[in-house]
Amino acid sequence: MSTEKFIYLYGQVITSESILLCGDFPKADSYAEIKEIHHQIGGETGTAAVILASLGCRVKIGGTHIGNSNRSIIRSYLDGHGIDGSELVDKDFDGVMDRIIIDKDTRTGFGEWGKLWNTVYYEPPCEESIKNCSVMGWDNFCGELTAELCRKHGKKYAAIDCVYDSAANRFCEVNAVSHEFLEGHYPDKSPEEIYGLYTENSEGLIIFTFGKNNVMYGRKGQPPKFFKPYSVDAVSTLGAGDSFKAGTIYALSLGLPDEDIVRYGCASAGAAITRFPISENPPTLEDVEKLLAER
Repeated sequence: MSTEKFIYLYGQVITSESILLCGDFPKADSYAEIKEIHHQIGGETGTAAVILASLGCRVKIGGTHIGNSNRSIIRSYLDGHGIDGSELVDKDFDGVMDRIIIDKDTRTGFGEWGKLWNTVYYEPPCEESIKNCSVMGWDNFCGELTAELCRKHGKKYAAIDCVYDSAANRFCEVNAVSHEFLEGHYPDKSPEEIYGLYTENSEGLIIFTFGKNNVMYGRKGQPPKFFKPYSVDAVSTLGAGDSFKAGTIYALSLGLPDEDIVRYGCASAGAAITRFPISENPPTLEDVEKLLAER
């Protein structure tokens, strides 16, 4: 990679077999007709890299190992779209993929993510890449060494789905947390209560996403603000969270204010869910800016 600044992403890079249904997700012991099936690059980091590259960014990724069953898909995609995957290590194992069944409003995943972390199928974050990048985004279930290295080299980073008392939340510049994560980890607390916990334990911008409902965001000592997501005709919500993350990282790399970070996150996610699969037709900067121009 040249000396030009790049965005560094670290985390899960796998492949996904995405199954789009004709209608709604079926009840148990019933039937649903399949509309399309695609096998493509995926994972939180893989999908975010797809979006950022389409927005015109230089992207370098590290994280999970590449295996025999997904090597050609991942390598050919990265090479074909100018994404630096030189840190991704090839291993002689099956590789990890997930299978996701999608209707218009829901996505249900079946995966093998435990293989990655229980068997240690990943490399640690590269300190040299963190040192030389412009900003960074990472998947917080990979451990908190990344937060320490970003602090060491003075790099701003965007986090996702981490608990409020983690190092990831404490030192982030942006932390986007999904309602699924909040409901799973803090089922007895209101969004306002959780917002207080996250902002009091962070110097960064905290963003809570709630699907079609208003985004809640703000910083320590501030009351929460709200932003209504852009209205689009969704084809599939697969990758919405990863696309939101990519939008916040893009805005962070430009040094934009909090409101614009939220707007870019919403616009990137909104543009992404109008197509399927995202990797074959990712939203462009023109697509995102078209939504931004609405408000």
